[in-house]
Amino acid sequence: MSGSPSKPPNARLYELQRPEKLSKILREDKDDCLSCRLVGASAFIGLGAYVYYSAKQGLKERGHIIAGQSGLGGVKWRLRGIALLSSSFVGMGLYRLVN
Repeated sequence: MSGSPSKPPNARLYELQRPEKLSKILREDKDDCLSCRLVGASAFIGLGAYVYYSAKQGLKERGHIIAGQSGLGGVKWRLRGIALLSSSFVGMGLYRLVN
């Protein structure tokens, strides 16, 4: 017997049990199929449209109540918030489509 350490009996099995490095996995997993991109993009764009439409409807119905309340932000600021949120979702959908 020599003094050098011996290989485990199932060296290949031991190698397979080790987890891969996350950086290696992310580097290899860059491409998505076209259908995945289309579904993801349409989901985000649809969500942005739904948020805009439903929030505008709610603001139409309850706008007079919000305008009568005192506090930070009125109807104008809520409209800006709705537009910002919905455009963020649409932007994420477009980003998902391209990248």
